[in-house]
Amino acid sequence: MILYLNGIYVGLLILANIVAVKLFSIGDLAILPAAVVIYIFTYPIIDVIVEVYGKEEGRRTVKAGLMTQVLAIVFILITINLPAAPVFAEQASFETILSGSFRVILASLISYAISQNLVVYVFNKLKNRHGRKKLWLRNNVSVMISQLVDTTIFITIAFYGTMPTTVLGGLILSQYAFKFIASICITPLVYLVVNFVRRQEAKIVEQV
Repeated sequence: MILYLNGIYVGLLILANIVAVKLFSIGDLAILPAAVVIYIFTYPIIDVIVEVYGKEEGRRTVKAGLMTQVLAIVFILITINLPAAPVFAEQASFETILSGSFRVILASLISYAISQNLVVYVFNKLKNRHGRKKLWLRNNVSVMISQLVDTTIFITIAFYGTMPTTVLGGLILSQYAFKFIASICITPLVYLVVNFVRRQEAKIVEQV
């Protein structure tokens, strides 16, 4: 099951990076990148991995995600710079959708590396304290702390100096509020996935 979880995790990371250029609004409350809708699910997957397989497996998954994102950026840059065929009239659109500024890309990689390792660390600390009890607590605490760090680092690196500090703070608060509420809502999903993975692993052990 760990291979399936790793595959889903990495796939969601790449997909989040691709759709990040799309912005959507929640009424007049906030404007958010579409990536947040996908990215919020990567934290619970890491929590599931640490819960079932342990801290080291969680760290390996985070490293795999970082390496995959770097490779994706490299290959996207290569494809952007390939000479466009005469019949391909969408080169400009292709570049707009798939390319991002160096500053945004750097912000994304730094915030990812710090926040995802933080979620592993916090979740594991709480798991050592509570054992299998209080999964809801370590899931929400680890995710909420790490997402606050992720949001703050990303927006600060990506946009500091390009807008007033008050606007910058508003972006951080609005994005974090969305992630905070979403994390609470998907807590039942974490329980379902953890139970499912444990059952599948138990079946594998029985078959051996």
